[in-house]
Amino acid sequence: MKIAVFEVEAWEREALKSLAQRHEVTFVPEPLTEANVLSFQQSEALSAFIYSKLRAPVLRRLPALRVIATRSTGVDHIDLDYCRAQGVAACNVPSYGERTVAEHVFALLLAISHRLIDAADRTRRGDFSLKGLQGFDLAGKTLGVIGTGAIGRAVIDIAKGFQMQVVAHDHAPDAALAARQGFRYLAMDEVLAVADVISLHVPGGAATQNMLSEREFTRMKRGMVLINTARGSVVDVQALLQALASGQVAAAGLDVLPEEPAVREEAELLRTLRMHADNLETLLADHVLLRHRHVIVTPHNAFNTREAVGRILKVTLENLEHFAAGSQQNLV
Repeated sequence: MKIAVFEVEAWEREALKSLAQRHEVTFVPEPLTEANVLSFQQSEALSAFIYSKLRAPVLRRLPALRVIATRSTGVDHIDLDYCRAQGVAACNVPSYGERTVAEHVFALLLAISHRLIDAADRTRRGDFSLKGLQGFDLAGKTLGVIGTGAIGRAVIDIAKGFQMQVVAHDHAPDAALAARQGFRYLAMDEVLAVADVISLHVPGGAATQNMLSEREFTRMKRGMVLINTARGSVVDVQALLQALASGQVAAAGLDVLPEEPAVREEAELLRTLRMHADNLETLLADHVLLRHRHVIVTPHNAFNTREAVGRILKVTLENLEHFAAGSQQNLV
């Protein structure tokens, strides 16, 4: 097969080099976009991370395309309706880093609860004063987990180690899971009302777009902490800024932002001038959050450990090889 692998770094090429023994492989550091897609018209297979927006305007310019192997669990960056209509297979990596992402949740939470960023910056300047650095214990606090899939369950496991109380919300509650892990399912508004910390673990897409907006923030416990390692689109960032300004939300730890690709590449700002006004307002809100004194933003890095990325690459390679051999796996 002719395979194009996008958003790939040099060390990832090393991990995927065995593909080149049996296939014609092109490695591309950049995402696949409308601007560069014509250079890959002969590709029968492509592999990409989430910054390649694999929508119909891009995919229809790949007439030879037979399979997409995304290096992610989430598939909200892929136009699955187009793929079904055109007979293009799409496969993902269904499980690679539940504990990895859950650990990042607590890295963000501990950085907030112990004021680690401020404390480290202060001592680098030779200032060892404690003024303004008082934090809070996790033990005894109530953690609200929105979404109890694999990552949500791992977060609950770790929370129990910190002696936190856990409540959760999910569209399909699992009573046996709740009994086994020692937490309670509640309605969404009840979780918002009682949780000291809320951690989001739902997929992106239309069903979860702005799941937390102005209405939800007003129902939260005043002074709560928000952690989002799911998708940026789940949180209305303008409403979050308002909640931070009012003190309704005391702090936020964000590994994802809704206009993340444009924020990542400042050169993209010129392109975003052609966006709708709503997108530009969201992009501006993202930039404000990046510099907000009560917000910690990491660059969609929750998945990024040696072990987890190794699992992603291994499964992606297997997905492509299985498809080439006619025995498809991990289809979505």
